[in-house]
Amino acid sequence: MQNALAAAFDSAGLDEAAAPALAEALHCLRVAVTLFDSNERLIFSNQHYNYLFRSLPARERLVGLTYEQLVRLEVRGGEIAAPDARDVDAFVARRRAQLKEGEYRPLDIRLSDGRVVEIKARRTRRGCWIALWSDVTYARRAQARLEDAVALSADAFAFFDHDDVLAMCNDAYASFYGRAHASEIIGKRFADMIAHAYDSHLLAAGEDRQAWIARRLEAHRSPAGVMMVELANGEAYLMRDRLTGDGGRVVVFTNVTDRRRAETALEEQTRALAETRSAAAAQADYLADLTRRFDEAVAGADNTKTTLMRTMSHELKTPLNAIIGFSDLMLTLGDRFTPEQVKEYAGLIHDGGRNLLRLINQILDLTKLSAGRYELRRVRIDAGALMWSAFGSYEARASAKGVTIDAGAVPAGLMVDADEGALTSILFQLVDNAVNFTQAGGHVRLCARTKDGRVVLSVSDNGPGVRDIQRILLPFEQGGQGTTDHTGGAGLGLTLVKAFTEAHDGTFAIESAPGQGLTATVTLPAAI
Repeated sequence: MQNALAAAFDSAGLDEAAAPALAEALHCLRVAVTLFDSNERLIFSNQHYNYLFRSLPARERLVGLTYEQLVRLEVRGGEIAAPDARDVDAFVARRRAQLKEGEYRPLDIRLSDGRVVEIKARRTRRGCWIALWSDVTYARRAQARLEDAVALSADAFAFFDHDDVLAMCNDAYASFYGRAHASEIIGKRFADMIAHAYDSHLLAAGEDRQAWIARRLEAHRSPAGVMMVELANGEAYLMRDRLTGDGGRVVVFTNVTDRRRAETALEEQTRALAETRSAAAAQADYLADLTRRFDEAVAGADNTKTTLMRTMSHELKTPLNAIIGFSDLMLTLGDRFTPEQVKEYAGLIHDGGRNLLRLINQILDLTKLSAGRYELRRVRIDAGALMWSAFGSYEARASAKGVTIDAGAVPAGLMVDADEGALTSILFQLVDNAVNFTQAGGHVRLCARTKDGRVVLSVSDNGPGVRDIQRILLPFEQGGQGTTDHTGGAGLGLTLVKAFTEAHDGTFAIESAPGQGLTATVTLPAAI
């Protein structure tokens, strides 16, 4: 086997002596690696290739097949999503086109289970091909959400990368440069775009070309630049440029010529306020029923009622007061506000509504779980991948706080039989708690393993710990009550984690003591 492997690597122009060690290293990657000879026949693939395409035969049996044969096996195995799976010949042609000299663009393929795999291919110096296969599902979903948010923005929005090349914008931004669609200007450099804008006579006359371009570049390159620009058609825009964390630039143009944006924002927030009030009234019965259930379940009925009322007063009344107060201001004094003030008040109303909706959703989920009416859609899920997703979502926030998150003990491929939404809620809630209550300089550790045919997922921190573990698992309880324990929020997070876990026939446990951190462990059935 080693001789065959060495010969394969040698045919691709790789060091024969290093072949065994290199192959072992490639099998450890969470990226599929395939090696084809000059005739497009497979001569090597690492173990992750079979993980990406579970219907394919074992990788050893694939050696010698052409790239086209592998693609057709993917289709026959039900791996490829429509419409590619219906027009196989066209799909094969598109895939093989990537194995062409000078073709360096990555190719995305969509799988039938919803995953997105990115393929990057490069030719070796001896005419062979190396292809890398990466699961980019979460990245593509995040990109799509961002693009949708940008497209819906009332302002003209653009993002430039660290080379000052336009990477993303909406149609409103493209129209500022005389283009109908964002795709017409993606990939252009900022300096070239503003020169074109001036030369196209889109701007109002009054400043010479060199001076205007220099002033615009200065505002663009400032960490927080602001510049007012008037167009030849009489419109005026407030341009704001901000430096991003990766060295790029965010540019937002706000039309300040009339009150349209202010009126639109006011109407939208008024509707949102009406919907929030209606939702709050519709959930009154749920809250009353939930209170009765808590009264029966907890021995200290009076204490439970007091806790519930305190939580409702703070978590429901506070955002509702903010929503009503700021909306009343906008309704009665809206004609006196500037667009910036309207935007600020609208943002506060939006935040209050989101906080209120979050609490209502938590209460609804807990009510459904308690009544046995929460419908789980259980599928095979890679629990390790979901933990890595939680790691990615909270890494920047933890770093800004001075907290380190370690996910080195989370392998991929730990498949569980679970509802993806519920499991995501469990893991994100546990990581959120750990980051929230770990002080600067502390660390959070994520771990995943198998034990006795079950998958064990744990999140540990070295924060202040808790004194009464049983208390923090009760609804509307916040642990220490004036101590330095894990406190804050409505007190429903860990209750939901426990309820979701038990709904999956799993177990949830907490180990903690004051000053000794906290470890939360979820044990779920492994997928068969």
